[in-house]
Amino acid sequence: MHATVDSALDPRTDALVGEWISLQEATERLGIKIGRTKQLLSERKLLAVRRDGAPAVPAAFIKDGEVIKGLPGTLTLLSDAGFDDLEMLRWLFTADDTLPGTPVDALAENRGTEVRRRAQAMAF
Repeated sequence: MHATVDSALDPRTDALVGEWISLQEATERLGIKIGRTKQLLSERKLLAVRRDGAPAVPAAFIKDGEVIKGLPGTLTLLSDAGFDDLEMLRWLFTADDTLPGTPVDALAENRGTEVRRRAQAMAF
């Protein structure tokens, strides 16, 4: 699965993210089939990493039955900037006083423009 890293999730990133859900639970929350969830991962519209040997998705990435608005574009920008999956998670879940809050919180609150502006600035 392209968007799932095989490296172990480090404790720091695990703690930053907080709540994790299984791929099956993500599928249920999105109200889609598992094949579509895997497609979202391979298209980098959703991100999962291996946690305790199984793919896990940050619960914050899904709100009201949908992937939070702006997440796919932000993942693309971070990937284009050379971030790996764990670095993307750290960036998305690390507080930024200029937002305020974390980038993932800002996305969930429909403040994606500010998040993408910061992600683009890092790409150059």
